[in-house]
Amino acid sequence: MARVLIVDDDPLCRAIAAEALTSAGHDCEEAEDGEIALTRLRAAPVDLVVTDLLMPNKEGLETIIEIRRTWPQTRIIAMSGGSGHAGPEQLLGMAERLGANATLAKPVRAAPLLEAVRRVLQT
Repeated sequence: MARVLIVDDDPLCRAIAAEALTSAGHDCEEAEDGEIALTRLRAAPVDLVVTDLLMPNKEGLETIIEIRRTWPQTRIIAMSGGSGHAGPEQLLGMAERLGANATLAKPVRAAPLLEAVRRVLQT
């Protein structure tokens, strides 16, 4: 299956995504923010990055831009629950325009996540 990097500052969200993806046979790594994710990608590229958009240090939109610039073949799924300033639709739309292959509104459940991963990896 695929090597997946899950990027989210919420440890529970990371754990839920990792559990679902590992159960489906994927090899998962985790990162707490975009800065750590980029460091991990430099050490060992992955097939897919599943990233939250609102995080400290380096947020998801910046991370997507850097991934597209440096690892253009890497697939990306962006996730967001929105913020006080923008709803998830606005943030996820921006993520798609910047290069995310798919988007999911939070809270993310296992079945929609697995379906998005399947779809994105087939393209």
